[in-house]
Formats: sequence, structure tokens, C-alpha cells
Amino acid sequence: MPRSPSTEQPAVGPQRVTIADVASRAGVSPTTVSHVLSGKRVVGAATRGTVMDAIRDLGYRPNHVARNLRTRQSHMIAVVVPDITNPFYGVVTRGLADAVDAAGYGTYVCNTDGLHERERKFFEDVMDRGVDGIVFASGETASQVTFGPADYTTPIICIGEHLDHPMCDAVLADDETGSEQAGVFLAERGYQRIAMIQGPARYGQPRTAGFRAAMASAKRKVKPELMVRGDWSRAGGYLAMQQLMALPQRPDAVFCANDLMAIGALDVAHELGLQVPKDVAIVGFDDVDAATIVSPPLTTVRNPAYESGSTAGDLLLSRMSGRYTGAGRTVVLPCVLVPRDSA
Repeated sequence: MPRSPSTEQPAVGPQRVTIADVASRAGVSPTTVSHVLSGKRVVGAATRGTVMDAIRDLGYRPNHVARNLRTRQSHMIAVVVPDITNPFYGVVTRGLADAVDAAGYGTYVCNTDGLHERERKFFEDVMDRGVDGIVFASGETASQVTFGPADYTTPIICIGEHLDHPMCDAVLADDETGSEQAGVFLAERGYQRIAMIQGPARYGQPRTAGFRAAMASAKRKVKPELMVRGDWSRAGGYLAMQQLMALPQRPDAVFCANDLMAIGALDVAHELGLQVPKDVAIVGFDDVDAATIVSPPLTTVRNPAYESGSTAGDLLLSRMSGRYTGAGRTVVLPCVLVPRDSA
């Protein structure tokens, strides 16, 4: 038997509070509410207070989707990192977020695992989503990204590398000088057979260059077997340190191109029953929080991670606001040796 049409109304969820609702509660026009929210027009203190009370009472939240359609801005910034588990990139992202938050911008993170093809995919994806700016915190792979004419309208900041893009600014740490400081420090403390755990091939050349310059000035020979590679991870540092400790003549000091690899090197030293720094000194690079809690606390080079992120945010804001429209700028931040107990 056919069913008669239902007279029941479909369930309707809670309705979104609108500017008109706020205006009605406050007894003002919707235009006045808009002026209070945007801050672009002066509104009397009493009226502003009444509007803000209505906003709180009603639980009004701005409709960012509608605003984005009007302004053609997303108020979102994408930050592309190679490894979100590396604490260095967490600090960079925090510096960026703190810099842009006050201007009303949010950030979201794209993790590439250091793969160029994933980085390019993320770049295309965030461009399609209409982000207002992009920060590449994985400069070594970002340098391989190619840009078309349609990509030139979105400001880009690269941390650690320059990109072939007319609106790209760069924030660089002085890795070479920092690594040279580490090498000089080890040589001046009398270590003779000084090794280095580098990053992957093609990456981190300034840190290797600084180390080699220090060895040359100290008249220390760097034999090929003393230059080994890791992959920036703790596990990579562990494997590289095992390789060094298996040599017939072990190094008496090891400079690692980042702290995670240095912590992996410490793991090997502890497993072998070696005293650090008496039997082997270990120095890292970055000065992540974990450097102070390992045993012994790690001598390292401070990489200005937070400052890199906040500087990138400031540069990006200046372009997104139109305050700066010129050629790409480069900001170089100093790296400083932080002596602790591992060397």
C-alpha cells in the first residue's frame, strides 16, 4: 500500500549566528557591526562595547569562508618541512606562527619526508587552495622546485636556500661560520683525529665547507674515511658513528651536521662503553631542546630556528600586505657555538 507523504519537517541543525543577528541584539546596523569587527572605521567606545557584548552573548564567529570569497584571501600560510618529527622544524614553525598570528593568519604544515616529488605536489596543492603565502623550510629540496608564470603571484619565503622566483625572499643561517667555529673549538682543545658525520649527499654543503676550513687552518688532515654521511636522523647518526668506531684507528672527536645525528653518535659511544668526551668528543649542530638533556649535555652550534621562522613571517607579511613589492631579499642570521660537556 503506498505511503502517504509525510507532513513532518526535516530536522534542521543549529543556525549560524549572523552579523544581522548581532546587529539586532545590539540595536545597531549590520554596517556598524562590520566596522567593529574589521577595525577599519572608528566606532564610539560605548557602541563598540554594546556590539562586543552582543557578540559574546550570541557566540558569534566570523564566517571566514564568506570573507575569503569577498577579499580573495584565505588568511592561511602553508609551511613545507622535510620532517615534522625533527624538533628543529617544530621551532621554526612556532616562530612563523607567532609572527603571523597577530595579523590574523593561520598556518598549516606539509611534511615532505625530504622527497622532491612530494614537495612539488604540496606546492601545487596549496597554490590550488589559494593560500596567501608559502614558507619552504626544506630549502635543500625546495631549490629543485620549478615555477611557472602562474606561480609568481604568491609570495614565497625559503629558509635555508635561494629559489628562482621573483617574489621569493630567503632566510639563511650562517651554517658555514657556525661549523667552522665547531671545528676550531675541537682543534683548539687538542683533538687530532677529527671526523664529521655529514648530511645526505648534495645537502648541507656549507656545514661541510666550514668544517673543512677549520681543519685546514688547524693543519688537521681530514682523511676520506673520517667523512661519513647520515640522513639527519638519530638512526642515521647511529649508523654513521658505528662506521667511524669500526675504523682501525678511531677518531677522537666527531662533529655531526645536526643534533639528531649527534644524539645517535652518543648512543653508539655509550653502547661501546666509551666516556664522552674523554674517549671521544661529540659536537652537534642546531641546539634543539634535547641537546640539554642527553648525557652528557651536547656541545653544539645554535641554529636560530625560532628567529628563522619569525623572520620569514615578517618578510611574508610585508609582501602580503603590499608594503614591499621589490626584488627578493636575503636575511642571514648568525650561528653561535654553545659549549657544554660532550667536548
